Amino acid sequence: MSDLAERLDVAARTATAIPQIVSAAGVDADGAYTVQRDLVARRLARGERLVGIKLGLTSRAKMAQVGVDEVIWGRLTDGMRVADGGTVDTGGLIHPRIEPEVAFLIDAEGNASAVAPALEVIDSRYDDFKFSLADVIADNSSAAAYAIGAWRPLPDGLDNLGVLLEVDGRVAQVGSTAAILGDPRRAIEAAARLAGRAEAGWVLLAGAATAAVPLAPGASVRAVVEGLGTVGVRAS
Repeated sequence: MSDLAERLDVAARTATAIPQIVSAAGVDADGAYTVQRDLVARRLARGERLVGIKLGLTSRAKMAQVGVDEVIWGRLTDGMRVADGGTVDTGGLIHPRIEPEVAFLIDAEGNASAVAPALEVIDSRYDDFKFSLADVIADNSSAAAYAIGAWRPLPDGLDNLGVLLEVDGRVAQVGSTAAILGDPRRAIEAAARLAGRAEAGWVLLAGAATAAVPLAPGASVRAVVEGLGTVGVRAS
C-alpha cells in the first residue's frame, strides 16, 4: 500500500497524471482507504495538519459525472485551505475542477455548530480524470483545495436551498442543496458513520450541489447559496 501512496503523492506534487494504479493492483475500497491514510500521512509529515473531512459523490450529478455510485470521503488539511476571495494556484494542479458545496463547523459533541457556503477544487491525479471507486478513494477523493464563506447559525431548513455557481460573472451551474444526500445535514451522520467522529473545530464539506466545472487560470468563481451567502476564489 505504501508504494501506491508514494506514487500518488509524487503525482500530486509534480502535477503529473498517472494510470489507475490502485484498481490495477487489485486493491478494493477498504484497502484504498488505507492507501489514502498513507497518502495524507505524507502531507502531515511535511508539516500540514488535519482540519476536516470531505464527502464525495453525494449528488446524482457527481455520480453521473465520474461514473460511480457510492458516497466516499477524504481528509482535509490546512494546506488545502484558501481564503474567501483568495487565489487558487492552478499551476500545481493537473486538471482542476471546482464545485459549490455546503460546509459545516463541527463542535465537541460531533454535531454541526455553524454552516457556510463553500467551494471545493478537485483534481484527480489520474489520466483523463477517469478512475474506479478504489482509485478515487486512494487519491483522497480528489481533494485539492477549498474555500469557505462566512459562518452562520444553522437555519431551520437546509434541504432545498438554491445554489448558483458563477464563473467570470456568468452562471455556470444551477442546483439545489437537495442534491446533497437530499439534505446536507445528512452529511454529518454519513461522515461519522464512514470516517468516525470528527474533532472539535473541524470542517465538514458535505458534498457538491452541482456538477463540477473546469477551473482555468484567470477565472473568477463564486458560489451563491440561498440564505447562506457567497464565497469566491480566483484562479492563477
